[in-house]
Amino acid sequence: MSRSVRTRPEASGQALSEAYDTALLDLDGVVYAGGNAIAHAVESLATARAGGMRLAYVTNNALRTPDAVAGHLTELGIPTGADDVITSAQAVARLISEQVPAGARVLVIGGEGLRVALRERGLEPVESADDDPAAVVQGFGGPDLPWGRFAEASYAVARGVPWFASNTDLTIPSGRGIAPGNGAAVQVVRIATGAEPQVAGKPLPPMHRETILRTGAERPLVVGDRLDTDIEGAFNGEVDSLLVLTGVTDGAQLLAAPPQHRPTYVDADLRGMLTGQPEVTVDGGGFRCGGWTASAGAGSLELAGDGEPVDGLRALCAAAWTAAGEGTCELDADKALARLGL
Repeated sequence: MSRSVRTRPEASGQALSEAYDTALLDLDGVVYAGGNAIAHAVESLATARAGGMRLAYVTNNALRTPDAVAGHLTELGIPTGADDVITSAQAVARLISEQVPAGARVLVIGGEGLRVALRERGLEPVESADDDPAAVVQGFGGPDLPWGRFAEASYAVARGVPWFASNTDLTIPSGRGIAPGNGAAVQVVRIATGAEPQVAGKPLPPMHRETILRTGAERPLVVGDRLDTDIEGAFNGEVDSLLVLTGVTDGAQLLAAPPQHRPTYVDADLRGMLTGQPEVTVDGGGFRCGGWTASAGAGSLELAGDGEPVDGLRALCAAAWTAAGEGTCELDADKALARLGL
């Protein structure tokens, strides 16, 4: 079975917060939504921290500085220092610093988070393509970023200046719905120039490297809500992951996940960090978790039994991913998911 939901032998019956030394937590959809703490997040994180687990908050959003993110989390009741926050701005600043001379000028298309991260690496942020930059960097600049900034980036990139992007998430959640993310802004410059940037953020290796360098984690657990950033990032970094169902991923997307998007563990919310994950076992022609048994039938996934809905989802994942192998499961799961209320 390829990358299926499982309990590793060394973690069996042991809380994830005890089996791993550091949690690398995504923020939006995991810790908070629309600026407010998600149910059970504050208490769960406090318990994990009290038990000795280090908590690090890893975000692709390059707009806010670590100080600002830490301040927001502290206001929510999650005491956090700036050193506990790792941003894609920091990851891309390190990437740039390894390729340009010390003290080089970098054209910034984005917000304060990028400027702070560049200065931390000894680089000088500038505002114009005519400032002779050694690199161009794009990061999320918020809804008030002027359109002319994209033109400035395009002028420099078209002249052959190396181009970097903090991340390429096409969308970003907001209090009013889903808004265009940095990936949409990157696409504007791509269309204008035909060039391709070097990208640092999740799910790519520079972001994972940045988190490990800054936290010193030896047994990290990635905790996220997105398959294509959080879980794929863990896959690329060859570390374990916990998907929580408080964000953008639903049951159907999880069952259809290709190997690089399959988490090690699945739980309803961050309380899953405090428990040992139940094992999914082979039961005849199906897979059993808790009171549920799932199997791949003729054209659909079948589910029998009763119990906690998330246990049923774990069993369905094992059945779906085994049937799909290295591909994507195309079996109909609507009826099975409806039984779970998912």
